[in-house]
Amino acid sequence: MSAPVRVLVCDDQALIRTGLSTIIDAQPDMAVAGECGDGRTAVELAGRLRPDVVVMDVRMPVLDGIEATRQLAGAGVRHPVKVLVVTTFNLDEYVYEALRAGASGFLLKDAPPDRLLHGIRTVATGAALLDPDVTRRLVGHYAARIRPARDDTPDTPLTPRELEVLRLIADGRSNSEIAAALVISHETVKTFVSRILTKLGLRDRVQAVVYAYRHGLVS
Repeated sequence: MSAPVRVLVCDDQALIRTGLSTIIDAQPDMAVAGECGDGRTAVELAGRLRPDVVVMDVRMPVLDGIEATRQLAGAGVRHPVKVLVVTTFNLDEYVYEALRAGASGFLLKDAPPDRLLHGIRTVATGAALLDPDVTRRLVGHYAARIRPARDDTPDTPLTPRELEVLRLIADGRSNSEIAAALVISHETVKTFVSRILTKLGLRDRVQAVVYAYRHGLVS
């Protein structure tokens, strides 16, 4: 059996922390590595406990979740930690700042428990996840800011099939949904996604979505 995904839960409301921890600990493939109520403690605990995923609130005392995420997963961090931002605030600027700070995913707290658990599992594998309710609007609005345009941007190096997969990624489709849409295997989709990220020099699916919008591959 593989080791469980170790999760650090960071939220300034004790009731929410307890609820999240209870849901996570009830899963056979997950374990709560620790809890805390502010961003500074989250950074300290993550450095000491080395969790697989940090579930991070945005608005917290001492150090907010965005800055804590930047210190854990931002550019130049030597040993970045995967961060899933979970917040009650469905505001574009929070999503944008969280992604710019290095978060691998973003979910709203009113998402059902199964979506939270799916988000943790997705982020733990090294993939990225955005709440489907905010993805399209966010990326369409902030694409230019997340990945600045260059006048010398070359033509895309992707094959027609890879472009097809990229457009489906940008539409928020999972690997299973892409496989069903294109009538190919799940493993083939994973291979396509890996090639796309490598060819475009991108970190994860979030950046792939941004690339697709930024270069007019989706509307």
